[in-house]
Amino acid sequence: MENQTNILEQRQGKLAELARLGCELYPHKFDHTHTVSGARAAFEACDAAALDEKKESVRVCGRILSLRPHGKAGFMDVSDGESRIQVYVRRDFVGQENFALFKLFDLGDIIGVEGTVFRTHTGELTVSATQVFHLAKNLLPLPEKWHGLTDVETRFRQRYVDLIINPEVRSVFAKRSRIIREIRNYLDGHGYTEVETPVLQAVAGGALARPFITHHNALDIDLYMRIALELYLKRLIVGGIPRVYELGRIFRNEGISTRHNPEFTMVEFYQAYSDYRDLMDLTEELITRVAEAVTGGRQVAYGEHVLDFGSWRRLTMKEAVLEFWPASLPAITAEDLVSVERLRELAGLAHTKFDPADGAGKLLSLVFETVAEEHLVQPTIIYDHPAETSPLSKKKADDPATAERFELYIAGMEIANAYSELNDPAEQKARFEEQLAARGRGDEEAHEMDHDYIRALSYGMPPTAGEGIGIDRLTMVLTNSQSVREVILFPLLRPETAEP
Repeated sequence: MENQTNILEQRQGKLAELARLGCELYPHKFDHTHTVSGARAAFEACDAAALDEKKESVRVCGRILSLRPHGKAGFMDVSDGESRIQVYVRRDFVGQENFALFKLFDLGDIIGVEGTVFRTHTGELTVSATQVFHLAKNLLPLPEKWHGLTDVETRFRQRYVDLIINPEVRSVFAKRSRIIREIRNYLDGHGYTEVETPVLQAVAGGALARPFITHHNALDIDLYMRIALELYLKRLIVGGIPRVYELGRIFRNEGISTRHNPEFTMVEFYQAYSDYRDLMDLTEELITRVAEAVTGGRQVAYGEHVLDFGSWRRLTMKEAVLEFWPASLPAITAEDLVSVERLRELAGLAHTKFDPADGAGKLLSLVFETVAEEHLVQPTIIYDHPAETSPLSKKKADDPATAERFELYIAGMEIANAYSELNDPAEQKARFEEQLAARGRGDEEAHEMDHDYIRALSYGMPPTAGEGIGIDRLTMVLTNSQSVREVILFPLLRPETAEP
């Protein structure tokens, strides 16, 4: 801290000296002819002779990431966040006063440069400065060059420094932007309409999750930050928009881990006159297309694995439990996955925590999460979930204990959730009442009653399939990121205990 204070004082002194030299300390703009990346793209193919002949003059600007003064001359590396370019400053070329300005530059300063492009004797593309400009002083020290910024909490809390020091971080978020753009392009191209629905809602619905609660002063009512996009989007299906989607932020009052952040991004889309099998095909096509666009192919590295988006699997939840049931435990059959009593025994064998009040469906889901989920590394669709854990989904016609629902798993993570939407208002009301009973038993994630949604269904909703895809986890998969915090620019952290 003492060293940082000293540096701050030294740089404030330089700021005062800049003022004495007549510099505007925080100028309003800088007219440039090229970005650093643009200059590299324009001149990278030119050899030294061609550059000497052109004597091309440029004005570029950016942040100093390397500073190497040598007496009456010096070199800098200037970055625009994407690329760097070397700058050569010589007193004979810029003049005594402008060279004095150069001598006041520090690592991290924002500067402008005017000069001609050439190559050094080592072939490095360089701007030979005829004038340098002060644009903004960096008052705080950047992390030491060779070790970079490695402290995880500092990286996430001070993402602005992380982006300056670690160029690969910028690449992650460029890919995230590409993922979102490709999803939008796909849905737009398939006739979907993008909409916006309320973030503040009177009833927290559309998922089994604990909401954040806030208060509206003018109306003097408590409201919830949305935990899903679903119920409002299905109201629009009722209203006659046959294909609809929204891409936005979701808020769930849950724990924080490498796979969970209380604020995250999701795309949800709904397609009338369809069922969950239609969306299985759509999901494979969409995710494969996004993977190809973002990574350049269907083979994608993730940790120690290579994910193959050219080879997808589909398993029922029961099939997945049977396939991944530990060989060290007594063998089981499909008949073991039906009764509450037997599923309690299996949950105990698998060391699965459960509530004595859990039904067969909840127990099956818990056993699946315990024994199978981590093994679903390659793209896998797990379908036919218990109706008990799917209060908004249609039941299978030949098996009322099972819902027409699937989840997509990649790298052991749930990436997407989809189902044939329940559109019978009487049955939906009964499902909500079952959820209210679960809330009465202490299940804080159980669904609340939404009377207006029941009213909407009563006007008639066509057969509909709907799906939600988690953008953060999909970005993790396609950028080889092991923590969700790596793909969220500003993840939630505890407040700092002292003023920065």
